Amino acid sequence: MRDTRELEAPAAAVRDLVHTRIWREEAQPDNPFAARTAFCRGYDVFGTLAGNARWIEMLVLLLRDELPGDAALDALEALAVALANPGPRDPSVHAAMCGAVGGSAAAAALIAALSVGAGRIGGAREVHDAMTMWRDCGGDFAAWLAWCEREQPVDTWPAREHVPGCDPHGVATPLPVMQLLGAVRSAGARTRWLAENVEAARAAIGRPLALMGVAACVFTDLGFTPAEGEMLTLLLRLPGAAAHALEQGETGFKRFPFYSVELEAA
Repeated sequence: MRDTRELEAPAAAVRDLVHTRIWREEAQPDNPFAARTAFCRGYDVFGTLAGNARWIEMLVLLLRDELPGDAALDALEALAVALANPGPRDPSVHAAMCGAVGGSAAAAALIAALSVGAGRIGGAREVHDAMTMWRDCGGDFAAWLAWCEREQPVDTWPAREHVPGCDPHGVATPLPVMQLLGAVRSAGARTRWLAENVEAARAAIGRPLALMGVAACVFTDLGFTPAEGEMLTLLLRLPGAAAHALEQGETGFKRFPFYSVELEAA
């Protein structure tokens, strides 16, 4: 991918009406409201990136001045594939499906998915918490448990009830978690360490690692902040919600894929 950041637009052609380090546009000569060229971190979006760059590279450039190496990009792309569809069992996807069968607009179905998938149990805020825990505690399991016992600041979210990144209801580490850890080892030292110590973590904490825990570790290794990791989690999980909403909108509520629940007599 050719770096075009050395190309500077003539001063007369640029009016700095919008101030952002991320994006720069040059207007059409005959229409000041339409862009003739657009640059993301100095890269020509339509002249260079489109047709040459990977989507994951564009995603990183929107958040970073420089692209990481191929190994880091490969790990992020593997994570994006794994997060793309949480599946109809996931509450966020379920919410989008419910919106679709009720006749909601496409935007409303996605907003439902974002809202339900934003929280502290399997949601984007859990990734934020787990990344903060990684930053504060590193790979110290005892410190993780102590971190969760700290007094929590009052905010808009319900209080944490479990070690972030772990499944509060799980027993054994799910196979997809182990497979994903194998696919994203190139993210960095933390992810490799976690892959080698995942069962030790389960034994120390009493609960198995969840997919959001892997995501938090990968994002931390790649240098994203907790706020960026939270936003990326919301974004990367939307394709599955969209696909299931479209499918369910066609099949209707009579063919909604409910799952059986076995109840044991008390």
